[in-house]
Amino acid sequence: MKWLLNLFPRPWLIRLSIWFRPFIKLYYSGSRFTDPIDGSSYRKFLPYGYQKIRENALCPGTLSLERHRLLWLYLDRETSFLKDSLKVLHVAPEQVFYQKFKSFPHWKYTTTDLHSPLADVKADICALPFEDNSYDLILCNHVLEHIPNDRKAMSELYRVLKKGGTLIAQVPLDEKRTTTFEDDSITDRKERTKVFGQYDHVRVYGKDYLEFLDQTGFSSKFIAYTEKLPKEEIKRYGLQYESIPIAKK
Repeated sequence: MKWLLNLFPRPWLIRLSIWFRPFIKLYYSGSRFTDPIDGSSYRKFLPYGYQKIRENALCPGTLSLERHRLLWLYLDRETSFLKDSLKVLHVAPEQVFYQKFKSFPHWKYTTTDLHSPLADVKADICALPFEDNSYDLILCNHVLEHIPNDRKAMSELYRVLKKGGTLIAQVPLDEKRTTTFEDDSITDRKERTKVFGQYDHVRVYGKDYLEFLDQTGFSSKFIAYTEKLPKEEIKRYGLQYESIPIAKK
């Protein structure tokens, strides 16, 4: 898995997975693990990671990771977003959510990305081609760590979000760090993977991540939703601890 992730560009992997996913889902079917997003069950989840391999992280059938399953549980159980009529922008859409959200008749759902084959609109997050105050909900998960000018990206997300709207922008967060770390002098691909966790990441966010969002104009907070879940569910859904950042305009 680590070899595949580091060798092939993400758009290629997305296209390949669309064809092979049904066969992988059938092969790994079972009852030990469940993806709460679609209710499918498996005898195991797959290992995943660019550097440090996490066991039972990747759902074979949906390709969801721990963060996707946790976010779905939060949205489903703690909010009305999945039931409300909303105008939604999804930046760099994840496959597992794309299929689900596309089927929602009550959402006006738009996807955007520079390279993803799942994007309706090919666009740079730092120059979004959407009008001010357009969207009720924006999903932008594990994107900002790839963007050199992340503050510009945040300002664009703020601009196109409606007043009272919500941005959910998960990032790889090192909660042991007080401040975010960047170092453009590290150019070797292997060294960047070692330092930043992935070769195409440009920073490691610390606890000051919310400050960046707030400086843009958002009012943000972390939701430690894993702590609300029983241990049996954490194990069955293959979850790890991750705070969910919620930002309001």
